[in-house]
Amino acid sequence: MNYTSGARDVEVVVIGAGQAGLAAAFHLRRLGYTPDQDFVVLDHAPRPGGAWQFRWPTLTYGRVHGMHALPGMELTGADPGRPSAEVIGDYFTTYEETFGLRVHRPVQVTAVRPASREPRGRLLVESSEGTYAARALVNATGTWDRPFWPHFPGQERFRGRLLHTAGYRGPQEFAGQRVVVVGGGTSAVQHLMEIAEVAADTAWVTRRPPAFREGPFDEERGRAAVALVEDRVRQGLPPRSVVSVTGLPMTEEMRRARERGVLVRRPMFERITEDGVRWADGSTFPADAILLATGFRPVIDHLAPLRLRDPGGGIRMDGTRAVRDPRVHLVGYGPSASTIGANRAGRAAARDIRELLEREPVAA
Repeated sequence: MNYTSGARDVEVVVIGAGQAGLAAAFHLRRLGYTPDQDFVVLDHAPRPGGAWQFRWPTLTYGRVHGMHALPGMELTGADPGRPSAEVIGDYFTTYEETFGLRVHRPVQVTAVRPASREPRGRLLVESSEGTYAARALVNATGTWDRPFWPHFPGQERFRGRLLHTAGYRGPQEFAGQRVVVVGGGTSAVQHLMEIAEVAADTAWVTRRPPAFREGPFDEERGRAAVALVEDRVRQGLPPRSVVSVTGLPMTEEMRRARERGVLVRRPMFERITEDGVRWADGSTFPADAILLATGFRPVIDHLAPLRLRDPGGGIRMDGTRAVRDPRVHLVGYGPSASTIGANRAGRAAARDIRELLEREPVAA
């Protein structure tokens, strides 16, 4: 049955073919659903690799923190000196081919809306290749396409370059310059350390003092961190990253950078001036460039017609399932935004969807 002109009926649509989307597709296939028949995977990126394909070339595979293998296939023998975008892009390509996941790309999903007022009815997934009428949805769109750009007083007058880490392509473009790096996460620290090797001078600015983590990040610590993020999404609040509650792992490279005076945090400046930044006490730092490593937000605007958001601004979750609509699962969202969390969420979503499809009759 078609619910709009040209719509194609499927059991499940998976939006996004990054780590979380591929994990969900793998487990759907493992549960007996056939790719491109019972379910389809739609990905807006030009090629396999998820957000990894857009990472800067100097982020080599050996410098990647916590890349967890996709379910059913280990990533072995990778050259640690090779760009992570290439290593993981090739790995995802092989993975999609090995399991016959038949990802459709590039496909842009513009909206997901109910096909009718029937709460057990189908969802219309509107995309650049047409409309799908699905009984369930796995949203795995991640965050890469929605960089967070905070506004700073005076930034319109800055004569230098203001850019977000999403547009970072390596330290070479900052050679001989004075650079301010804003942000307290892993990317900010990575950018700062490699830019400092070629820049005339650097300043590291964060809103809060960064928390450095000593010692191994064991399973118990991991569960505690994920629990904190899960608590937020259960309350319908916007999710925080798992890294935001785990702290920064103190590596030997970071210790050396701190000893050299590179990894020295300054508080947030009061404003951006024409030629740099200025703090409330009147001190300044002349800058040619300001790099914002200020994070990303979930890409979920296409879900707006479903009205999933709570008054707190987030989507209240029960596991991977949206509380306001049990047909919708979000993976790679909140506590499942890490690579290992994405794998677990993909498995949980697939199993939950199977129960839903077996329990509920096909409805219009």
